[in-house]
Amino acid sequence: MLPLILPAGTLCALVGPPGCGKSTFAARYPASWRICLDLFRLAATDSEADQTATPVAAEIQNLLLEARLTRNLITILDSTNVMVHVRAGLLARARYWQRPTTAVLFDVPLATVENQNASRERVVPAHVVRELHELTPTREQLLAEGFGTVYLASEFAHSNASAGDPRTTAHHTRSSRTANHS
Repeated sequence: MLPLILPAGTLCALVGPPGCGKSTFAARYPASWRICLDLFRLAATDSEADQTATPVAAEIQNLLLEARLTRNLITILDSTNVMVHVRAGLLARARYWQRPTTAVLFDVPLATVENQNASRERVVPAHVVRELHELTPTREQLLAEGFGTVYLASEFAHSNASAGDPRTTAHHTRSSRTANHS
């Protein structure tokens, strides 16, 4: 069973620092749904870690995202997405094509991220992990930016462990946020 049931055309942005579990989460979905910046860096330079290839990788990501959004296909963006301007660009594309948006926020403690990163085949420098962890937004920030639904990875893990349904227990939507604060 897939972790989330996503409506047709959904742009699902995974948000979190390296080593937090985004790629593991994304791997549960069909490969055709996933757009991964690391793979484009690998294709361009023979190294997923070569950050000099990020501009080229981002162009490829944007081309594929555009192609999928025009066809109303579900797309899962497997990259950090911790920077506001990156998310703003994603949301603008989704709005242009009138597609639903979802974010999965990997609210993983820094110590856990550092341990997971250290055990990976491709280790990201510790200072980069810390910097990107600090840039990771909150659920409220993602909702305020315009994501229609935001899931927390921590609640996902909890709802899966307690046999709950993460589709109903692990998310907040813009409408539920508004209802809770009116």
